[in-house]
Amino acid sequence: MFQAYINIFVIFSLMFIGYWLSYKQWFSNRTADTFSKLVLNVSLPANMFLTIIKNFTKDEFLSLVSGMIIPLLSMMITYFAGYLWRRFTQVEAKHQGAFSAMFTFSNTIFIGLPINLAIFGEKAVPYVLLYYIVNTTLFWTIGIFELAKDNPDFGEARISFHPLVMLKKIFSPALIGFIIGLIWMLFTLPLPSFVDGLGSYLADLTTPLSMFIIGIIVYFGGLKNLRMTKDIAGVLFGRFVLSPLVVWLLSRIIPVPELMLSVFIIQASMPVQNSVPILVRNYQGDEEFATSCLGYSVLLYMVYLPVLLFFFF
Repeated sequence: MFQAYINIFVIFSLMFIGYWLSYKQWFSNRTADTFSKLVLNVSLPANMFLTIIKNFTKDEFLSLVSGMIIPLLSMMITYFAGYLWRRFTQVEAKHQGAFSAMFTFSNTIFIGLPINLAIFGEKAVPYVLLYYIVNTTLFWTIGIFELAKDNPDFGEARISFHPLVMLKKIFSPALIGFIIGLIWMLFTLPLPSFVDGLGSYLADLTTPLSMFIIGIIVYFGGLKNLRMTKDIAGVLFGRFVLSPLVVWLLSRIIPVPELMLSVFIIQASMPVQNSVPILVRNYQGDEEFATSCLGYSVLLYMVYLPVLLFFFF
């Protein structure tokens, strides 16, 4: 476990480097956009493709699919709990949708993948992706619907939400890379050395670029602009307490392999998705609230994660 703490320190050091280089004006908001595109469209698909080929057999993978029931049920329960929370605590009307989306859905790739790799190694990646598939599917359906409701003109926001856009987001390059790797593995096709070498180099970009992105977002979000409110505290409770607790409780009813459960708990406790403030801006919602939630969740996560590991692992 000591080595896991060292690995986590290395991961967060990458985030601080991204923050520092943003302060030195080496990085800008556009840099974060470029890095995001590189991760989502190039390095992450390569990572998913190689991981499923190198770490799993057909029988091993088929045994994993049933485990998706825990992420699915946990997110639905957390979403319902968030709905009750916002009603009984009188969450401000202007950001109720953003509250529900951030209360329920986590940052499964830009922070989730590097952290799980640091703690559990490459064997965790397929479990990370299983959680990611469920998280992404529900976010781009239920989550987007909630964000759209914060638009002052909700009728227009609802019209602008198109199923094809949703499908494009769900079937992301990362998921497509996973599917291709799955087909490759199921048919036991040989892996050319050129593809293996090139893919490995691209896959290795995922962790540093992901953490640079988080550092850039935190810097340009502005630490001095962060303001704690009861609604932000509610989002943090959903992310750091309720969501992982629900996963753990479900595992008492639905047995899953130990490593799968560990990854699911870590994934469930991730900070707010870094895309939420951008989407809130697009839907003309409360961008300041979304940005503050993201900033607080990322910063507090550095203290929270060691505590989580101590109690659960």
